[in-house]
Amino acid sequence: MATMMVGAQVAEMKKMEAATTVRAGSARMRELTPSQRRAVMFAQQQVLRARAAKKAKDERQAALARMWQEEDAEITRPRSVVRHHEILGETKEVSLREAIGHVLRDLRTRDHKTLREVSEKAGVSLGYLSEVERGQKEASSELLASISEALGLSASQMLRMVADYLDSVGA
Repeated sequence: MATMMVGAQVAEMKKMEAATTVRAGSARMRELTPSQRRAVMFAQQQVLRARAAKKAKDERQAALARMWQEEDAEITRPRSVVRHHEILGETKEVSLREAIGHVLRDLRTRDHKTLREVSEKAGVSLGYLSEVERGQKEASSELLASISEALGLSASQMLRMVADYLDSVGA
């Protein structure tokens, strides 16, 4: 009985070897079963999706970098506040807390995001985020980093924008 099992295994191996075909590029592959073909196709689809996601992410980052370079003056100098001060001919002291809030709100509204979307993504309560944007609360560095990430930029980029904003209003 054992010899029959070994004989059957040898016969099966010979069938598998006979089923191999020469493919393009002289590579030898055995014929795949339908379930193996599905598994290969699924894996190929996953690779394609991952590549597409990486490409989209790279394109978003490149667009963001271009936006920083091309529209630096627009981003760092919010029109509403600066124009208000220019019209009145006055210089108002802007606190760091107010500048951070103004930049965060400007970034959020430019991206057409709601307070709720950003607060959920950043893990901050809606009311607290609103108070930070209005310059009524000082957020910790960890919360500022979380909010910045939710808006699609790093904390250092956001702080550079705050510094530029403060320079533009003469604070």
